[in-house]
Amino acid sequence: MTKREFEELRREIRDRQRPLMHPDHPRPMTRRQLLAQGFITSAAMIASPSLFGFFRGHNDAWAQAQQCGVASGGGRVPFLCIDLGGGANIAGSSVLVGGPGGQRDFLSDSAYVKLGLPTDQRPQIVGDENLAGDPVDPTGLRWHPDSAFLKGIRATASVATLTNTDGTVVCARSDNDTQNNPHNPMYGINKAGADGTLVSLIGTNNSDSGGRSVAPMSMIDLSVRPVKVSDPGEAMGLVDTGKLATLLPNSGDAEAVIEAAKRVTDMKLDPHMTEDAVVEQLIRCSYVESQSLAAVSPASLNPLTDPLIVGQANSIFQAADLANRKFEATATVMKMVCNGFAGAGTVAFGGYDYHNGTRATGEERDFEAGMCIGAILEYSARLTPPTPVMIYVFSDGSVASDGQIDNTADQTVNGRTVPGGGGKGVWRGDNSGTSAGFFLVFDPTGRPPLTDPSRQQIGFYRSGNGSIETGATVVSNNVDVLAEWVVLNFLAIHGDEAQIDTTLPGHGLAAGGPVSDLIAFQKLPSLP
Repeated sequence: MTKREFEELRREIRDRQRPLMHPDHPRPMTRRQLLAQGFITSAAMIASPSLFGFFRGHNDAWAQAQQCGVASGGGRVPFLCIDLGGGANIAGSSVLVGGPGGQRDFLSDSAYVKLGLPTDQRPQIVGDENLAGDPVDPTGLRWHPDSAFLKGIRATASVATLTNTDGTVVCARSDNDTQNNPHNPMYGINKAGADGTLVSLIGTNNSDSGGRSVAPMSMIDLSVRPVKVSDPGEAMGLVDTGKLATLLPNSGDAEAVIEAAKRVTDMKLDPHMTEDAVVEQLIRCSYVESQSLAAVSPASLNPLTDPLIVGQANSIFQAADLANRKFEATATVMKMVCNGFAGAGTVAFGGYDYHNGTRATGEERDFEAGMCIGAILEYSARLTPPTPVMIYVFSDGSVASDGQIDNTADQTVNGRTVPGGGGKGVWRGDNSGTSAGFFLVFDPTGRPPLTDPSRQQIGFYRSGNGSIETGATVVSNNVDVLAEWVVLNFLAIHGDEAQIDTTLPGHGLAAGGPVSDLIAFQKLPSLP
């Protein structure tokens, strides 16, 4: 594909992903409103690691001084967030939601209509599937078989990978189209031990959370504020050593110069100083980190040169796929996180406020989000050695249908079948009462073991009106606690759920009963 053809394809994709205007919404004014409706994607700046990131408070700085060294990842599972800005549909038409008995405690006909499913597409009629699509295997997170998310996941992830993947849906309310949902658990994930060899956290947006939704105030630690990384150039810029790399003939020379500068500094600093010892040690540590950056080749961070991602017949993405900035951003972040360069990352997509009187618009965007989710799972499975991964998918609020049907046909894009309306209900307006989120966990050695079959769904929906039962659990109507729940489950897959009190002091998870009732999975078998 020539550069001109690539740019023409990118323009065509932009036309399909055009921003959404709604007569029942005010004219978008803020950056977050513009992002939700697809007018912008992310800010165009990058904050690289610097020495001054080491200067936290005195106590934190002393801890850094005592533990000087380059982050090793903390032995934690790579963690990624998919932040769908605007209010995407997740419940019912994608991941099944049910009553108090779980996903298969089916809702009423009118409830499913509200969730976008006409009576002839209720799960009681068409059935449901797990990720691998095995009709014989009744276990695993259940999906509507015509889910656009599910189709997208299967477009990029193999059956073998999905067989070793499971997840949990959480029935939890959040407000529509707002920056005030503290959905993003990224700082809590870092407090739980996730770290990277280059940076602690990354995100596709230049925001304190790295995404569109904010982080809970109780978790925020701006000393590890996510670095913006949304394309290959920004990723490679993280390890740019300036003119050293071009002036010196050998690849190891820049690293050697930085190491020599560190030794000179060590000789000049008085080892007997006490009041300023912390600052001195941090200066030494800054050289150690700079040396580690010089040792990493920028090319090793470039997803466009990774044959697992693109460039081969069996790569996860086709070259044409990466003309879509969603896929380019996902490829960049997943390479950084799954290879341990960053401890956790957020990929934020705008334009998910898709109640424009069609179903097809939302189906296409959900399909693309599914492809991104599947790509992360598949990339983790193909690494040598394969690595576990946890993916958390959320959106601010949701949408609802009035039962009108969209029969728009499927379309073919880059050789892939992208779903149209499919005879399902059009999205008519925002509805915070139909919200949900989910997380998926992949383990190379087999499907992650549940703590109890009932934990495949946390909380439940009311059968009669198709809305969340907000009093079902402590997470059902409190987004701050929802983010804490994600951190709890991240700890649990490492067998460290007992650390939740020290990781998030003062959390609200115990307000509704034993915290153990909110844990979906046991420790992953592949972890030591």
